Amino acid sequence: MSNEHIPLNDFIEYSQDEMLARAQENYQQVKRRHSIRKFSERPVPQAIIEQCILAAGTAPNGANHQPWHFVAIKSPEVKAQIRQQAEALEQAFYAGRAGDEWLNALKPLGTNANKPYLEHAPWLIAIFSQKRKEDEGEQKTNYYVHESVGIATGFLIQALHHAGLATLTHTPKPMSFLSKICGRDNDNERPYMLIIAGYPADDATVPVHALDKKALHDICEFI
Repeated sequence: MSNEHIPLNDFIEYSQDEMLARAQENYQQVKRRHSIRKFSERPVPQAIIEQCILAAGTAPNGANHQPWHFVAIKSPEVKAQIRQQAEALEQAFYAGRAGDEWLNALKPLGTNANKPYLEHAPWLIAIFSQKRKEDEGEQKTNYYVHESVGIATGFLIQALHHAGLATLTHTPKPMSFLSKICGRDNDNERPYMLIIAGYPADDATVPVHALDKKALHDICEFI
């Protein structure tokens, strides 16, 4: 395997004043990203989703094995299947499987077992992690899979928001039904997360509780 390198020729250096301005602008932009649960059925062109997934695919990852696979779903029939399976799991979750502590933590968000957005939103993006990759017919172990796929998921959410779409992360447990519905039912992959993406409905809301973010001194220290 070659370890050839090329010069770094696409790095752009900014003045420190511009760097601070860009950092502040980015913070103000990401502050506007909210998880919503009411989506419009307005269509979103596939080309936009493609570009966002390409952005996710640039995420840093272990040994550059890129241990992820994205399934972008717009089929009404497939979305209906996902909603049916997810709500069946959520009914058991909210009926007590989650436990009192978890359910109490969710109360300020007003969530429940009903997930109509799984059909209303124009796109669902199922993210799968991969334990191994195939390289010239040989199976090779992937490294730092959970971390790598988590970073790629963050890139995807940021890209969708930057493009002008609203998002929601959804992690029903267990998620094995996604493997079957998406045709990824094999021993190498497991569903990692489901991202709902589209325009917010006219009556979309944001829980006040979700706006309560920790201050810088609560999440960071400089030593």
